[in-house]
Amino acid sequence: MKTLKEVPVGATAKVKRIHGEGALRRRVMDMGITKGVEIYVRKVAPLGDPLELTIRGYELSIRKNEAEAIEVE
Repeated sequence: MKTLKEVPVGATAKVKRIHGEGALRRRVMDMGITKGVEIYVRKVAPLGDPLELTIRGYELSIRKNEAEAIEVE
């Protein structure tokens, strides 16, 4: 299982599944991260948190713990 946290900067990944429950899962899905969506990893902050992504034509920053809950292919 590969997570979004493991995707290198400059790479694109396709969402396979969102793990987690309750508020975390709902929040991730409300940001537009759903099954089948392609995500481009633009930048990672110097200390590794947060990650800056491009998804559905807009920029989004998420924390590492949120990225760990997103399984990609």
